[in-house]
Formats: sequence, structure tokens, C-alpha cells
Amino acid sequence: MNRIHCSLDLPTGFRSGDILAFHRRDALALSEKVTPVSLRKGLRWEGHPACLSIDFGEGRAQVGLSIDTESSNIGADRLERLARCMLGLTQDIEAFEAGCRDHPQLGRLVMAQAGLRVPVAASVFEALTWAVMGQQISVAAAVSLRRKLIAAAGVRHSGGLLCYPDASDIVRLDDASLRQAGFSATKAATMRTISTLVVEGRLPLDDWALSVPVEEARQRLEAIRGIGPWTVNYTLLRGFGWLDGSLHGDVAVRRGLQTLLGAPEKPGERETRDWLAAFSPWRALVAAHLWAAQSATAY
Repeated sequence: MNRIHCSLDLPTGFRSGDILAFHRRDALALSEKVTPVSLRKGLRWEGHPACLSIDFGEGRAQVGLSIDTESSNIGADRLERLARCMLGLTQDIEAFEAGCRDHPQLGRLVMAQAGLRVPVAASVFEALTWAVMGQQISVAAAVSLRRKLIAAAGVRHSGGLLCYPDASDIVRLDDASLRQAGFSATKAATMRTISTLVVEGRLPLDDWALSVPVEEARQRLEAIRGIGPWTVNYTLLRGFGWLDGSLHGDVAVRRGLQTLLGAPEKPGERETRDWLAAFSPWRALVAAHLWAAQSATAY
């Protein structure tokens, strides 16, 4: 067993509840255990089953990683980078809020939700596969699909939690297993293609995480059958914390914009895209505010 720990200072008013709500999506808690002040998450680390722990206190977060191996190259600095990204501490929300506070439509919403950050997944691979699972279905249906995938992979940490699978785990699942887990033929094929590309080193998600090359990532991802602009922009948001993806195709974003504008009908994708364009480089953060105004689960 290998254990690493670090401690993070949190800004005044940090909204730990938003982070915990994101990881509380699955009520059956196969791979995440969430309390009002803590998170335990099963994941793969360098191929080994691991458990990430985050405990929130007054102004600080204590972060730990327990890996089922005696040898690992991870250091506390790498764990700290991961935790800072997951908690949204790399997001310059202060600049965003300062620029939006006087906006006639968005300003009141942003100030009512001041301090909102976008929770980020524990890996870009998890964010990308979650985006694929969430295509054109409800959050509840996507959570169920995710749960069945985790169960099918069957990777368990010594502490008891199942781990979110990595690319090699999914490559080992055949099409029948993915279909039995509830994946459509199209989504199963996309999941297997993504995983194969990662395993073969042709989709360097971990390298991108160090310094995201947005346009290269967009081009490489959109070349994969089954991945379109929404999936790419959602992955950039949840995988990298990149806040300028335009999520105008998202139904919940359009519904939130309808409410914000007091419009009789939900705006179309083009109208939503044009409205979001004025908020670049914060378009995805605006989308997160529209999500959060409707439901912590959707956010």
C-alpha cells in the first residue's frame, strides 16, 4: 500500500457542497462515498486500484491517495495538481464575476451564486467517457449507465470501493458486456474506440491534462465517430476545467436561458450560441450557472 497526502488552502466562501454534489450523483455509491464534509472515490492510478480522499475543514482541504501497490512514482505535488483541478481552484471565477456583476440579465444570477466553480473529474478519460454516456439522455439515465460500466469492469480497491475503469479496463470488455451494461451499439463502439486509442498512445489525454491544447484536442476528438461538438466542449469543461466551450446544444442550458430571459419558448441552438458568445472566454462557466440555477444534480 502506498499513501500520499497534501493539504490545500481554500478561498473564503469556498462552496464545497457543489463539489460533493457532483460526486453524489449515484445514490448506490459504488465508486464514491460522500458525506456532508468528505469524499472517497475509487479510481485507477498508473494502472493500480486507488482511493482518493478529500476532507473539507474550515478554510482547508485534506487530500489523500491510497494506492494498492508498494511502488508508485506519484508525489504530493502531482496529487496537489489533481486536487486543485478537481476542486476548481484553477478557475479564475473572481475575474468572471467582476465582469458579469453588472450585466442586465446574467448579473443577478451570478451574484446569487457567487463562488460557483465547475467540479472537474478525476481524469480526462473519466470526463470524456462520462460525456459519451450522457449524450442525448437524462442525467439519471447516464448515472445508471455509468454505474453498470463500473460494475462490469469490476476493479475494486482494497478499501472496498469499486474504481472508475481506465482505458485498458474498457478495452478488455467485449461488445456483449457493454451492451449488457446498457450501452447502445453506437455508444459501445465509441467507448471502445476511445479506449483503444488511449491504450495505443494515439489519444494522449494525460499529456493534454498538463497543458490543454484546445484546438488540437477538439480536432482529434471530433475525428472519432460518435463524438461531436457538445461532447468535446463538455469534456474540455469536466476534464480540464476549460471555461470557454460553447454548450449551446445542451438542452438544460437552453432551458435555463429561457428562464433567465423570461422567454415564452426555449431558445434554439443558434440563438443560444449567439447569446453565449458575448461571454467568451467564460461561456462554459455561464452554462454552469444556468445548470446550477435549475438543479444541483444537473450541475
